Amino acid sequence: MTEQQLPSWADPSVKPADLDAQGVSRRGLLRRAGLFGAAFALGSAAAPAFASSEKPGFGGDDPRLAYLVGDHHIHSVYSHDAKYTFSQQAQAAARYGLDWMVFNEHSNFGHAYYGAKLEHAEIVKARAENPRQLIFQGLEWYIPAAEHCTVFAAPGPHETDLLTQFELAYDGKLLGYTEGSAGAADTARNEAHAVKAIKWLAEQRRSGYVDDVLVLANHPLRLGIDSPHEMRGWRDAAPEIMIGMEGAPGAQGAALPGWRGATSIRGEYENKPSAQSWSGYPTDAYLTYGGFDWATATVGGLWDSMLAEGSLFSITTNSDNHRTVFDTWKNGDWPAGQNFDNTGRLPDPVNTDTPQPGSDFWPGEFSRTHVGVTRYGYRAVMAGMRAGRVWVDHGHLLDGLDVRVKRDCDAGRGVTLGGRLRVRKGERITLYVTVTSASRANPQGILPELAHVDVIRGTVRGPVSDRDDWKAPDTKVVQTQDVSGRKGTYTLRIPLTAGDESFYVRLRGSDGKRHGTGYLGASVDPHGPIPHEPGNGDPWADTWFYSNPVFVDVAGA
Repeated sequence: MTEQQLPSWADPSVKPADLDAQGVSRRGLLRRAGLFGAAFALGSAAAPAFASSEKPGFGGDDPRLAYLVGDHHIHSVYSHDAKYTFSQQAQAAARYGLDWMVFNEHSNFGHAYYGAKLEHAEIVKARAENPRQLIFQGLEWYIPAAEHCTVFAAPGPHETDLLTQFELAYDGKLLGYTEGSAGAADTARNEAHAVKAIKWLAEQRRSGYVDDVLVLANHPLRLGIDSPHEMRGWRDAAPEIMIGMEGAPGAQGAALPGWRGATSIRGEYENKPSAQSWSGYPTDAYLTYGGFDWATATVGGLWDSMLAEGSLFSITTNSDNHRTVFDTWKNGDWPAGQNFDNTGRLPDPVNTDTPQPGSDFWPGEFSRTHVGVTRYGYRAVMAGMRAGRVWVDHGHLLDGLDVRVKRDCDAGRGVTLGGRLRVRKGERITLYVTVTSASRANPQGILPELAHVDVIRGTVRGPVSDRDDWKAPDTKVVQTQDVSGRKGTYTLRIPLTAGDESFYVRLRGSDGKRHGTGYLGASVDPHGPIPHEPGNGDPWADTWFYSNPVFVDVAGA
């Protein structure tokens, strides 16, 4: 089939794939119908299934979605501190069911001058050999005055050039723009350069130099150096580019009992405040809660304070894979005269048959980001992420999740994750949560069981006066649904009422094995995620899912 012959829903950047119009994984459809049967079935129904019936005025209606599973934070021998070849990582991602992945190698002069082009050649070859595996090239940007971000572009003639130009012109480590402590002479300049960098990316998209580019903040509270005002500054510089942050970091195997030591924490969140840290964060902010970053896990915390402004800011999760737990490979030896700076690539790893140090899981093995798409392809994944059609899970807790908010007087499907529903004051609306329970054992051999679904609601107040505000005092858990023992696909129908003020709702749930009073108290979150005992944080025994919000805009509010 030529590009001109592709059906209207297919992305011409790749060959067509099979989508489940009911909003479940593409792989699930293939398993049920077989490759050719699924393709035939969708060939006649795809266009109407994915057509939007959005209408002006009140209410709204989103298309049906398929969810593609991915990971935007993967490293290979093209990062100076990683270990695996590109093909080892790509094969692992395929083995654990990922539809899309981003290789975001660390910034480094060797990477900029040599490694980025070498890796691109491997990516182009892999795309051609397996068009059903969407492989993005990216960069892990050292943000001036702050932490790291994933930056990645849509495939095209300039994707590598864009990343290399960006790396050399805006990377904090390469420029020496790392100072971010309060009152330091260079902090204001460095923070401004980070904002300038995001605006530059936005201009490359507007000019057509690249088809698309996205940025996501990585492990935001690991060091406490991503202040609230910086995160708001990045978002506001170009919200269509800087779309969110890791809700849960990689390195989830760091605290497996008996593995790394008595002080280890999931995500390698083992730091204390430093001179570079923002002083407004409590010391508890440097921990993970149920494996999730404090900024996300705290109901009424930093993520909610940004959502309460009325602007979408998405969350993701990923592997951040450098070195897999219990793996037996080690870095190879350098030939004489070679190093990362003059090659841009580590030597291939060598198998030792003895477990080596590591904190990570393979891509897709434990952490998964699910993105709702209306077509299959690179730009479709990026569009789904930008729209906020995202939910995340650990340990393969769920097979599927579909969320809709709908006016009771409307007949359509309603508005889904990341969307906005317009209603009148006092109007009755319903939150529909369709869960598909896990149907098979996860890679640890456990059949996950969801115990509860929490509905979190927050009032939208508009832009904050204090850009370093990290609390949303009106946000709390408003309902918990016990779903223990429920199997298959089922829908929770949760009535909501529009009051005087606009608001948002988001979802969370877990296997119910570890929870307690949330960070801001039982009246806000009576049974939220909690930190584990240092050195004793088996991630498979404490798994959660989180969804992006749906906004409800009340007319006249």
